Amino acid sequence: MTGAARNFFILALIYAICGMLLGLAMAIRQDHTQMPVHAHAMVAGWLMSGFFAFFYHFFPEIGRSRLAMIHFWLTAASGVVMLVSLFFVLSGNIAIEPVTAISSILFFLAILLFTWIALPVLRRTA
Repeated sequence: MTGAARNFFILALIYAICGMLLGLAMAIRQDHTQMPVHAHAMVAGWLMSGFFAFFYHFFPEIGRSRLAMIHFWLTAASGVVMLVSLFFVLSGNIAIEPVTAISSILFFLAILLFTWIALPVLRRTA
């Protein structure tokens, strides 16, 4: 794996470890207040980053493009900020909620960017 594929796969592994640790911590404490953060880490982080990694792996010329790297950094930065800020919001620090909202919008823009990248590739291979 190279380029964006490698970066996304490493990011997916980090999300998986963090999501599982949070899940274990909630189970041990029997406090599931942070379940939305756990779910976001596992789905938006682990699953989506893994999916992006394999897409870019199957289309390596796209995965080495500048646009793919922009997609990676936008996804990584907005996703991490979204999860950390959501953790604090659910802990009662509602003043940080605008940060969660902005990072969520940026994460959505990253998904739109991926769609922009992927659709032409899929049309060519059809």
